[in-house]
Amino acid sequence: MIEDNVRLEFMGDQALLLRLPEDVPIETGEALDRLLSLRAALLRELEGADGIEDITIGYRSVAVYARFEDVAPEDLLARARRAIQGSGGAPVASTRPGAVVTLPVVYGGPSGPDLDEVAERAGLSPQDVIRLHQEAVYRVAMIGFAPGFAYLIGLPEPLHVPRRETPRSRVERGSVGIAGFQTGVYSFATPGGWQIIGRTPVALFDVRRPSPSLLAPGDEVRFQAVTEEEYHDRFGAYT
Repeated sequence: MIEDNVRLEFMGDQALLLRLPEDVPIETGEALDRLLSLRAALLRELEGADGIEDITIGYRSVAVYARFEDVAPEDLLARARRAIQGSGGAPVASTRPGAVVTLPVVYGGPSGPDLDEVAERAGLSPQDVIRLHQEAVYRVAMIGFAPGFAYLIGLPEPLHVPRRETPRSRVERGSVGIAGFQTGVYSFATPGGWQIIGRTPVALFDVRRPSPSLLAPGDEVRFQAVTEEEYHDRFGAYT
C-alpha cells in the first residue's frame, strides 16, 4: 500500500510501518524532517485512540506499535493515511522541541584509541579531527542498536571514514565513535565496529530517569573537549 509516496505495511501483528522512499536522503536531515512531521501528524490523528502503545522513528520510517485486539487494523490504516495527508504543515524540530545536549568528551589516548587512524584516513591531524568533531552541531536521527544509542547526523564530511575492518568484542560505555556519515555514543559496553575517538562520562541511558534515554529523535547534540582531569573531577558524578 502506498499513500502519497509513503509505503504502509504491517509488521506482523505488532505494528504498522510507514516507510519513506529510498531516494529521500538521510545524511542531510531531509528524511528526519519528514519523519518528525509524520510522527506529529500521527500523534494528532491517534490522540485518544485505544490500543496504541508507541510511535518510533527509524532512519527512513515510522512504526506505530499497537495492540490489535484493541484497535482494528483497518481503522489504524485509515488514520495513518489521514496522518500522511496532514503531515505537510510546519516543520517539527524535535520530538522534544528545544532539546539541546552538550556532551563532554576526552578525545584520544586510551579513551579514543582510533583517533590517530581516523586522522590518517582523513588526511588531517588528530587536533583537526577533534576540532571538526566538536565544532559541528548534530541531530539525533534515531535511537537504536542498544537502549539509548543515538545515531547522530551532521558529521563534517572530512570525518566520513568507514567502520573498523575488525570489530571489537567490547567497546566501553560512553565511547564516542564514527562510522561513515554518522557519529554516536555507546550507551552500554557492547561489541562494536565504529572508530572510537573519545569517551564521555555522561550516561546515555538510565532507568532511574523519568525518560531513561537522554536523547530523542530531532534533539541537537554538541561535543565539548575536556581533559582527563576534568573528566574525572568535574563529571565524576556521571560515572
